[in-house]
Amino acid sequence: MALDQSALLELLGELKLTDVTDRIRVATETLYQELIDAEAAAFIGAAPFERTPARTTQRNGTRPRTLTTTTGDVELRIPKLRSPWNWMNSSTSPGIER
Repeated sequence: MALDQSALLELLGELKLTDVTDRIRVATETLYQELIDAEAAAFIGAAPFERTPARTTQRNGTRPRTLTTTTGDVELRIPKLRSPWNWMNSSTSPGIER
């Protein structure tokens, strides 16, 4: 999910008000979060709230993750995913033999 123009302008305005170290940290956080969200969308086969026949799994919220960098800690949101197989009885799940 790419940032739209207004979100980029807002981010640019925030970056102008901070020092260089904070600018790098915020830019790093934004870049990593966009990459994580894009990878999740590619893995799932659909963007958030999108319904497609190619969808292989569902989003199930996020979990916080702190990434330590040389410019400081970066707070990321890692998507939690769940497969449709998790909803079924273990005896009907693929790969499980009795």
